Amino acid sequence: MEENELDSTCGVPDDELTKRFVEAVRIANEIKKIKGVPIQKYDDDLGLSYLEYPDGRREYAKEA
Repeated sequence: MEENELDSTCGVPDDELTKRFVEAVRIANEIKKIKGVPIQKYDDDLGLSYLEYPDGRREYAKEA
């Protein structure tokens, strides 16, 4: 595998960075739930983005 400049300076493999990114997003979403702030998500089946509120309610974006 070929190293890029970032790998050679940080020494962190791409798969480890991906794991860290996914965990950071999960933690941010948990904080939003605790604060009562909606989380923006995307419904692949409907092809629409929506806000999910801590109570589970979904509010789909209106098409422009």
